[in-house]
Amino acid sequence: MQTKADGTGSGTRVGQTLPGGMRARLRDVVAGLSLASMNIPQVLGYTRIAAMPTVTGLYTVLLPLLAFAGFGASRHLVVAADSATAAIFSSALEKMATPGSAYYMALVSMVALLSAAFLLVARLFRLGFLADFLSRTVLVGFLAGVGVQVALAMLRDMLGVSASAHNTLVQLAQILAHLPQASLPTLFLSVIVVGAVMAGERLAPRAPLPLAMVVGAIVASAALGLSRHGIATIGPIESGLPHLRVPYVAWNDMLALLPVATSCVFVIIAQSAATSRAFALRFHDPINDNADILGLCAANAVAGLSGTFTVNGSPTQTAMAVRAGARSQLAQVTFAGVTMLVLLFLTGPLQYLPRCVLASIVFTVALGMIDLRALRAIWRESPGEYGLALITAAAVVGIGVEQGIFLAIALSLFRHVRHSYEPHTMILRHDPHSGLLEPFDVQAGQETAPGLVVYRFCADLFYANSARFRRDVRLLVDHAPTPVACLVIDASAITDIDFSAASDLRDLFTTLRQDGTHVIFGRVSPYLRADMDRHRITPVVGTHNIHAQLHTAIAAVHAVMTADPAHVAPGRPAP
Repeated sequence: MQTKADGTGSGTRVGQTLPGGMRARLRDVVAGLSLASMNIPQVLGYTRIAAMPTVTGLYTVLLPLLAFAGFGASRHLVVAADSATAAIFSSALEKMATPGSAYYMALVSMVALLSAAFLLVARLFRLGFLADFLSRTVLVGFLAGVGVQVALAMLRDMLGVSASAHNTLVQLAQILAHLPQASLPTLFLSVIVVGAVMAGERLAPRAPLPLAMVVGAIVASAALGLSRHGIATIGPIESGLPHLRVPYVAWNDMLALLPVATSCVFVIIAQSAATSRAFALRFHDPINDNADILGLCAANAVAGLSGTFTVNGSPTQTAMAVRAGARSQLAQVTFAGVTMLVLLFLTGPLQYLPRCVLASIVFTVALGMIDLRALRAIWRESPGEYGLALITAAAVVGIGVEQGIFLAIALSLFRHVRHSYEPHTMILRHDPHSGLLEPFDVQAGQETAPGLVVYRFCADLFYANSARFRRDVRLLVDHAPTPVACLVIDASAITDIDFSAASDLRDLFTTLRQDGTHVIFGRVSPYLRADMDRHRITPVVGTHNIHAQLHTAIAAVHAVMTADPAHVAPGRPAP
């Protein structure tokens, strides 16, 4: 098949004759159908982690999808069942009720409702800003880690072996230990599906091949009885739409659910923000984290009312939607529509779907989440940030998605603080070619001109880096070739001084003044001037020695030198 320049195959030429808007909607509808074929069986698998009836997995991709489409802002985020939140509440609730019992189901639904309430509070307080701490580097590493995690998890069903651990590395060890018991027919079918999907991505990237694979696998399984040959299938599923009701939970148990819901909310906000931002940046879409929080709130509210469990922004399912060609929430609405039809009419055929077919499709999607091109770009431009991306990916794989996100945020903040703790500092000296003041590294024996040092500190001053400021100033003043009459502070990069740093600066400037060195500030912003006034630095330096421009500060140096010619070295002109 000949591939067009826009990446679509010749099979889509009929769609090319449609108007642009209708063509885009048709593409999203087709993507929604393909998404449903891959994700409906997957969400059924999450019910095993949640210890809930199989049909509740379908409930997570019915009303919650519609709720987020109506209230959320992300064009790509798929909100549905998620292994991270399922593992959080199931491990806590199994101690309060028998898994699968009616009261256990009520507890699970109440966790979803409490999560919705906390998300509403987060939206009212506009806590979406927390997502600003997720850098592009972190997002690339996060998606790569999730891709590796999901790919390894899919090996279990692709090989037909058992692995019960939640931790990815322990799960991999279990898979390797059970490798001699692998089902050869299951492995053979998995290899065929993976090869067909990967070949289809190159030859017909827009074709709904996964949908065709799922439908074909269901037909073949029902006709040939694949389950009799050792190939595991989804199995029977209850049919019918959910009934809306408020779950009943005892007051004492309600209080016990608060920390569980709080843990879920932290994971929901962090993982959903990381996922929506990663794909928004990829497609240059606007980002509105607060609106997404409201959408997640609505999704969890209807999840709790419809008898299912907490939903979350899924990186894997979002990647599936993007891979299928989805570019708006219309694909997710289509997905919800297909889910309703399945619940009403198609739970019977779905039971024949081989688990290895689903796992193989998800495996190829997971590999696509590892953006090697972006990782190489980060490595070329910033090896330090490349290390941060790898640590994020390793944390997601080795510890877990939620812990990996929080560790990545902490490392990003630490890296930023480290830059502020050890900022760039320089001395300005006259360049022999241009005759202008140019920055040079701070070294002993350097001066701007005889009797003058112009020093630039490239960060706000706070308790951790004020010692660096003092060391640099003492180094330049104490080791200058000529006694320093004037120290000019180029404050262009300083906008804030905290209490501890201000105390250090007052002591330093008082000592310099006693030693006969005038301290003059240049390029002082109104914000810095307010801090200098508030922290009583202005009286120590003198109002006449604080200037908004550097050239006026240098002019003040001339006045000092003229008033006290002793500061000018013999045979050397004043600066």
